[in-house]
Amino acid sequence: MKSSKFLPTAFSALGLLFIAPLVPAAEQPNILFCIADDASMITFGAYGGKMIETPAFDRLAKEGAIFQNAYNCNPKCAPARACLVTGMYSWQLKEAGNHFPHFPGEFKWYPHLLMEEGFHVGHTGKGWGPGTFEGEINPAGPAYNEETLTPPYKGMHPINYAANFEKFLDGKPAEKPFCFWFGTYEPHRAYEKGSWKKAGMKLEDAEVPPFLPDNEIVRGDILDYALEVKWVDTQLGKAIQALEERGMLDNTLILVTSDHGMPFPRVKGQLYEEGVHVPMIAYWKGVIQPGRVIEDFVNFPDVAPTIMEAVGLRPHEQMTGKSFLDVLKSEKSGQIDPERDHVLLGKERHDIGTANEDGTDLSYPVRAIRTKDFFYVHNIKSDRWPAGNPEFGWRNTDGSPTKDYLTALKPGDADYKFYEMSFGMRPEEELYQIRKDPHNLDNLAKDPEYQPTIKKLRDRMERQLTEQKDPRMLGTGDVFDEYPYVGKQLDYSTGEIIGQGKSKKNKAKK
Repeated sequence: MKSSKFLPTAFSALGLLFIAPLVPAAEQPNILFCIADDASMITFGAYGGKMIETPAFDRLAKEGAIFQNAYNCNPKCAPARACLVTGMYSWQLKEAGNHFPHFPGEFKWYPHLLMEEGFHVGHTGKGWGPGTFEGEINPAGPAYNEETLTPPYKGMHPINYAANFEKFLDGKPAEKPFCFWFGTYEPHRAYEKGSWKKAGMKLEDAEVPPFLPDNEIVRGDILDYALEVKWVDTQLGKAIQALEERGMLDNTLILVTSDHGMPFPRVKGQLYEEGVHVPMIAYWKGVIQPGRVIEDFVNFPDVAPTIMEAVGLRPHEQMTGKSFLDVLKSEKSGQIDPERDHVLLGKERHDIGTANEDGTDLSYPVRAIRTKDFFYVHNIKSDRWPAGNPEFGWRNTDGSPTKDYLTALKPGDADYKFYEMSFGMRPEEELYQIRKDPHNLDNLAKDPEYQPTIKKLRDRMERQLTEQKDPRMLGTGDVFDEYPYVGKQLDYSTGEIIGQGKSKKNKAKK
């Protein structure tokens, strides 16, 4: 059964979502959704980054709109991408709220919904994942990965993203609009160590956040990462050029983002600002006024209903995110919708290796609310290790020279505080005054002055989570520990990888 229909009415049957005016098929826009893998917002020039040049991203920001408050709901690849394709919050997605899960077939994915409505749909590179899913087609759409190249540095993926996008465009029937997921594997690790030297970069060019030690190891690692972000921008530029050459750019809504922050300790997989605050650019000639700066808070569950409404279709009834199409169409900058003044964030089990006397492969459940002034975090099981147990290799942090440096530190070392910030245990509650403390370094949760603020934020957060039927609010949250992990398994006596996990429903897919 098709889940969406063209509607001229102002509201959906549920009366909850704004519905775009009727859009004749011939006038439906194309959709190009571009997503980097592990790129921090601050790395891009449009957000103030100075390590590298990102002309394609910056061009779209100048000719479209830039979001200052875009968030990913859950800072890990699979759950963040699950929010994107379903329009739902990760705690509503059962197994898919975890990392490396099996994606239950009961959920609808917007690329597949658009295929049902006659769109030409595809993806290149990394779609939804990692994990397994129902059927043969990735939730992001049919794969276009045949075209390859030799990338400039080792560690970069050989998929020729732009060439595959061109092949997709050239195979599009003339009468059909398209929806394409352009997913790079960069800047995901591993990197060619020292590639920054080959590129002529300098250690002094690196921008080191204050929660990491400032030394040559970390600076070199950050520059290797930044070089891969530059490659993402190069591929984005070629995708834009492909649209221009075919006369398709003027009728294409382009959204550009990243699934979470850079793959460094205390960022990727963690409920701190740089892990959850993502870049987002929107371009749509004649619809989005150039040069706009949008301060409304948007969350990954909002993307799918926005895309559905942009093409004149009703968002599927499962979609609990709220379309920001009205924000895109506004001619104003700043705060457009006064109700968009916060986002809800969370995580469950990411990579395995969190364990205690109650069991192994446990979640590190967190819920958080981010407003313009505060970032409140509730670490629900604060007796567990947030980045994974030390004896199992802190597996919720990617391997890297930076991680090796930090985990080799001992108490008493000058930089040991950086180890504790990235890998140490955390209190049950954290509160950060975000305007003064954008890197979440000064926890105010125990300050008596802020107790009323904490209560207000937690009550607001938990009220909304309860409305969304979050298992953690309903007393059934431990179910996230029980869902199968379909990635690599550990031998908990040694911490070594011993095999590949598989879902009961579907063999593992890359």
